Amino acid sequence: MEVLIWAIIIVCFLASFASIIFPIIPGPLVLWIGFLAYFFFLNGEELSWFFWTGIILLTVLLIVSDIIANSYFVKRYGGSKWGERMAAVGVIVGSFIIPPFGIIVLPFILVIVTELIQKRSNEEAWKAAIGSLFGFLSGTVAKIVIQLIMIIWFFFEI
Repeated sequence: MEVLIWAIIIVCFLASFASIIFPIIPGPLVLWIGFLAYFFFLNGEELSWFFWTGIILLTVLLIVSDIIANSYFVKRYGGSKWGERMAAVGVIVGSFIIPPFGIIVLPFILVIVTELIQKRSNEEAWKAAIGSLFGFLSGTVAKIVIQLIMIIWFFFEI
Protein backbone atom coordinates (compact mmCIF):
# COMPACT_ATOMS: atom_id res chain seq x y z
CA MET A 1 0.00 0.00 0.00
CA GLU A 2 2.84 2.37 0.86
CA VAL A 3 4.36 1.92 -2.60
CA LEU A 4 1.02 2.81 -4.20
CA ILE A 5 0.75 6.01 -2.11
CA TRP A 6 4.31 6.99 -3.06
CA ALA A 7 3.49 6.33 -6.73
CA ILE A 8 0.46 8.64 -6.43
CA ILE A 9 2.59 11.32 -4.77
CA ILE A 10 5.26 11.16 -7.49
CA VAL A 11 2.65 11.18 -10.27
CA CYS A 12 1.05 14.24 -8.67
CA PHE A 13 4.39 16.04 -8.50
CA LEU A 14 5.12 15.23 -12.15
CA ALA A 15 1.61 16.29 -13.17
CA SER A 16 2.21 19.66 -11.52
CA PHE A 17 5.05 20.24 -13.99
CA ALA A 18 2.90 19.00 -16.87
CA SER A 19 0.50 21.81 -15.93
CA ILE A 20 3.08 24.28 -17.20
CA ILE A 21 2.71 22.88 -20.71
CA PHE A 22 -0.98 21.98 -20.36
CA PRO A 23 -2.59 24.71 -18.21
CA ILE A 24 -5.83 22.73 -18.06
CA ILE A 25 -4.10 20.53 -15.43
CA PRO A 26 -4.47 22.32 -12.08
CA GLY A 27 -0.82 22.34 -10.97
CA PRO A 28 -1.32 23.62 -7.41
CA LEU A 29 -4.18 21.17 -6.84
CA VAL A 30 -2.19 18.11 -7.88
CA LEU A 31 0.71 19.24 -5.69
CA TRP A 32 -1.68 19.46 -2.77
CA ILE A 33 -3.11 16.02 -3.55
CA GLY A 34 0.44 14.67 -3.25
CA PHE A 35 1.04 16.49 0.05
CA LEU A 36 -2.30 15.40 1.48
CA ALA A 37 -1.83 11.80 0.34
CA TYR A 38 1.35 11.70 2.40
CA PHE A 39 -0.31 13.45 5.33
CA PHE A 40 -3.36 11.20 5.51
CA PHE A 41 -1.99 7.86 4.37
CA LEU A 42 1.67 7.74 5.40
CA ASN A 43 2.85 10.00 8.22
CA GLY A 44 1.21 13.38 8.64
CA GLU A 45 3.00 14.08 11.89
CA GLU A 46 6.24 14.79 10.01
CA LEU A 47 4.75 17.82 8.27
CA SER A 48 4.94 20.84 10.59
CA TRP A 49 2.58 23.80 10.80
CA PHE A 50 5.46 25.91 9.42
CA PHE A 51 5.52 23.69 6.33
CA TRP A 52 1.76 24.01 5.80
CA THR A 53 1.85 27.79 6.28
CA GLY A 54 4.71 28.13 3.81
CA ILE A 55 3.02 25.83 1.31
CA ILE A 56 -0.19 27.87 1.51
CA LEU A 57 1.72 31.09 0.81
CA LEU A 58 3.68 29.50 -2.03
CA THR A 59 0.44 28.12 -3.49
CA VAL A 60 -1.09 31.59 -3.61
CA LEU A 61 2.07 32.90 -5.26
CA LEU A 62 2.03 29.98 -7.70
CA ILE A 63 -1.58 30.69 -8.70
CA VAL A 64 -1.06 34.39 -9.34
CA SER A 65 2.48 34.24 -10.78
CA ASP A 66 1.34 34.34 -14.43
CA ILE A 67 -1.01 37.24 -13.84
CA ILE A 68 1.56 39.22 -11.83
CA ALA A 69 4.34 38.62 -14.36
CA ASN A 70 2.17 39.53 -17.35
CA SER A 71 0.89 42.73 -15.78
CA TYR A 72 4.38 43.77 -14.67
CA PHE A 73 6.00 43.30 -18.07
CA VAL A 74 3.15 44.92 -20.01
CA LYS A 75 3.49 47.96 -17.75
CA ARG A 76 7.30 47.91 -17.98
CA TYR A 77 7.14 47.88 -21.78
CA GLY A 78 4.85 50.90 -21.89
CA GLY A 79 1.44 49.26 -21.81
CA SER A 80 -1.56 51.01 -20.33
CA LYS A 81 -3.60 49.93 -17.30
CA TRP A 82 -6.13 48.43 -19.71
CA GLY A 83 -3.31 46.59 -21.46
CA GLU A 84 -2.26 45.12 -18.11
CA ARG A 85 -5.82 44.07 -17.35
CA MET A 86 -6.32 42.50 -20.76
CA ALA A 87 -3.03 40.61 -20.38
CA ALA A 88 -4.38 39.15 -17.12
CA VAL A 89 -7.68 38.25 -18.79
CA GLY A 90 -5.77 36.72 -21.69
CA VAL A 91 -3.75 34.49 -19.35
CA ILE A 92 -6.90 33.25 -17.62
CA VAL A 93 -8.99 32.70 -20.77
CA GLY A 94 -5.99 31.52 -22.79
CA SER A 95 -5.49 28.66 -20.34
CA PHE A 96 -8.60 27.05 -21.78
CA ILE A 97 -8.01 27.80 -25.47
CA ILE A 98 -5.56 25.53 -27.29
CA PRO A 99 -3.21 24.97 -24.36
CA PRO A 100 -0.39 25.92 -24.11
CA PHE A 101 -0.51 28.25 -27.12
CA GLY A 102 -3.62 30.10 -25.97
CA ILE A 103 -1.83 31.32 -22.87
CA ILE A 104 0.88 32.84 -25.09
CA VAL A 105 -1.11 34.08 -28.07
CA LEU A 106 -4.31 35.41 -26.48
CA PRO A 107 -2.67 37.87 -24.05
CA PHE A 108 -0.39 39.02 -26.90
CA ILE A 109 -3.35 39.72 -29.20
CA LEU A 110 -5.49 41.29 -26.48
CA VAL A 111 -2.72 43.68 -25.48
CA ILE A 112 -2.12 44.77 -29.10
CA VAL A 113 -5.83 45.32 -29.74
CA THR A 114 -6.34 47.15 -26.43
CA GLU A 115 -3.39 49.46 -27.00
CA LEU A 116 -4.49 50.22 -30.58
CA ILE A 117 -8.04 50.97 -29.42
CA GLN A 118 -6.54 53.48 -27.00
CA LYS A 119 -4.92 55.26 -29.96
CA ARG A 120 -1.40 54.10 -29.18
CA SER A 121 1.01 53.79 -32.09
CA ASN A 122 1.67 50.41 -33.69
CA GLU A 123 5.15 50.43 -32.19
CA GLU A 124 3.84 51.11 -28.68
CA ALA A 125 1.19 48.39 -29.03
CA TRP A 126 3.74 45.83 -30.25
CA LYS A 127 6.15 46.78 -27.50
CA ALA A 128 3.47 46.24 -24.83
CA ALA A 129 2.51 42.91 -26.44
CA ILE A 130 6.16 41.82 -26.38
CA GLY A 131 6.04 42.69 -22.68
CA SER A 132 3.14 40.26 -22.40
CA LEU A 133 5.26 37.54 -24.00
CA PHE A 134 8.13 38.23 -21.59
CA GLY A 135 5.57 38.13 -18.79
CA PHE A 136 4.45 34.68 -19.85
CA LEU A 137 8.02 33.39 -20.03
CA SER A 138 8.98 34.83 -16.66
CA GLY A 139 5.74 33.56 -15.11
CA THR A 140 6.55 30.08 -16.42
CA VAL A 141 10.03 30.20 -14.92
CA ALA A 142 8.55 31.45 -11.64
CA LYS A 143 6.06 28.56 -11.59
CA ILE A 144 8.81 26.01 -12.19
CA VAL A 145 10.95 27.50 -9.40
CA ILE A 146 8.03 27.74 -6.94
CA GLN A 147 6.95 24.16 -7.61
CA LEU A 148 10.51 22.92 -7.19
CA ILE A 149 10.78 24.79 -3.88
CA MET A 150 7.53 23.25 -2.68
CA ILE A 151 8.53 19.71 -3.64
CA ILE A 152 12.08 19.99 -2.30
CA TRP A 153 10.75 21.48 0.95
CA PHE A 154 8.33 18.56 1.22
CA PHE A 155 11.16 16.04 0.91
CA PHE A 156 13.33 17.91 3.41
CA GLU A 157 10.40 18.05 5.83
CA ILE A 158 9.81 14.32 5.72
